[in-house]
Amino acid sequence: MSLNNIELSDLIVSEWYGPSVLIPSGRPTAPVTPATVTAQPVTPPPAPPAPVEEPAAYKFLGNHRRKVTILVDSPGAAFLPDDQLNFLTKILEACRMNIGDVAIINHHTSPVAITALRQQLQPSSILLFGIQPTAIRLPINFPVFKLQPYDQCTYLAAPPLQELVGNTADSKLLKSKLWVCLKTLFDV
Repeated sequence: MSLNNIELSDLIVSEWYGPSVLIPSGRPTAPVTPATVTAQPVTPPPAPPAPVEEPAAYKFLGNHRRKVTILVDSPGAAFLPDDQLNFLTKILEACRMNIGDVAIINHHTSPVAITALRQQLQPSSILLFGIQPTAIRLPINFPVFKLQPYDQCTYLAAPPLQELVGNTADSKLLKSKLWVCLKTLFDV
């Protein structure tokens, strides 16, 4: 028996190809009417996936020489108001750094996603002032004033800079807690 001479029963042909197929005897297995023959809609091939937009490069203040990234949330300012920038400059000087050693990004004007930030800047340390870790899409959450190593980077969350600026008893307490963490983080 060759492949050209295979005989199939009427039952098999009608099961495979449906009731409107003519069987070898010449009679249809079921009457062919417009109700039994329906046109199948032609579905176009799926559209190619939309290209994933690369986030624009984050604008930052500083030169990022020591791979320290500082994220702040400061509405109404490009990076920071002057009093907060002066305070941050003094903190950096106490840690034997300056603005050229860090990158300051205002999360309020340019929302940060941690994966894009890590790709662009490759920081070794990230300081979050007034920003929850989950707000930048970190898969972990941790309290303020706790050094948190994660994925080859050390994170430190702190209260907003406006709470640290000033000479109230509360701001002095927050500054001392921040200083303890910074001394550990930067080996001061």
